Amino acid sequence: MNLLVTGSYGQLGKEMMKIASHDKTHQWFFTDIDTLDISDADAVEDYFSQHHIEYCINCAAYTAVDRAEDDEALARKVNVTAVQNLALSCQKHQATLIHISTDYVFDGMGSLPYREDDPTGPVSVYGKTKLEGEEALKATGCKSIIVRTAWLYSSTGKNFVKTMLQLAQNHDSINVVCDQKGTPTWAGDLASTLMLLIQHYGTQTVHETFHFTNEGVTTWDEFARAIFEIAHQECQVHSITTYQYPTRATRPAYSVLDKTKIKTVLGIDIPCWKDSLAKCIEELNKTT
Repeated sequence: MNLLVTGSYGQLGKEMMKIASHDKTHQWFFTDIDTLDISDADAVEDYFSQHHIEYCINCAAYTAVDRAEDDEALARKVNVTAVQNLALSCQKHQATLIHISTDYVFDGMGSLPYREDDPTGPVSVYGKTKLEGEEALKATGCKSIIVRTAWLYSSTGKNFVKTMLQLAQNHDSINVVCDQKGTPTWAGDLASTLMLLIQHYGTQTVHETFHFTNEGVTTWDEFARAIFEIAHQECQVHSITTYQYPTRATRPAYSVLDKTKIKTVLGIDIPCWKDSLAKCIEELNKTT
């Protein structure tokens, strides 16, 4: 099949590139803003027509959570308009859209892992635009798989793991929030799972939403401690509350996602977050 990956310069996009480099089954097309502006409906349609796209994996997103509070127009352009454009072209060409969404579509006030059919209620501009993107996609009726994830990191790009390791180079101790619960997700595991979804559904008609993160539950401060332990970095983590670390956008206090559905449909076991973190840090060590 002809597979298009948008947002290919991001963490997940680069993991898809790694998979493509070893895949002889499909024809891959990778784009980012410099080669395809997905907020331009005509440009998207031309690209689909020229390359006969059968699957589009949309890794593009406006993810600057705090900046989105003051730049709602741009966040909506990327997280809603662009998604709708991709969905409309998928609908026209009978292609399937795999769209990456987020735990931020929930209000974070829960205490049990969020299921796919639980009520949404985003509390930030980022979360609201990501939910609007999901809704715009569904409204087109195109074949689609929405995958919500959380706390994404990899050996490339900007993310919590790399930030912590950089801070440890110049600080003996750091303050990290302790009262937000979630699950770190290695982009490498997410990318592999997307390929399993493509293999499972093929060209059949599908309208599904899934949750995917690694297994387990932690907090940001415990995540930081695990990073330093695995990387053998001497940096003390002081636990602070969200109140002590105010941000422009409200963060979900609880964003654990229930993965029962995707595990059942694909028949997979998902790695524990600490095991995948170790793999990522091993990758980082090889590149530095």
